[in-house]
Amino acid sequence: MVTKLLHTRYRVTDLEKTVSFYKEVLGLEEVRRHKSPRGSELAFLKTPGSEELIEICSFPASGPVNITGQDVTHLAFEVPDLTAFAAHSTALGYPLTDGPTESSSGLFAFIDAPEGYEIELIQYRR
Repeated sequence: MVTKLLHTRYRVTDLEKTVSFYKEVLGLEEVRRHKSPRGSELAFLKTPGSEELIEICSFPASGPVNITGQDVTHLAFEVPDLTAFAAHSTALGYPLTDGPTESSSGLFAFIDAPEGYEIELIQYRR
């Protein structure tokens, strides 16, 4: 049986643009970067409040990255103030793509990362 979630991988075409998005727009920290034995360029990022990592992978040898359709996969992050986050992300060229929407637990909205992966943002009701 598994004991811990270590990381989630997203393969991308433009590693630098995507890593910049996660660092500048979402505020994640890049904790390490290296080339895998099979030739993938890997960058690992984390949020201040989590142990799990996000692995951003560039591996051109495996063919083009093709993100099609909605609701295939997404990452969800908690934000303390969704309105302030939306102003910040919009100023950096990443406006909300859906929401904000009120739910029983608070507000949620979505933005798209550079390669089309969806990011959910959740502001819990206090």
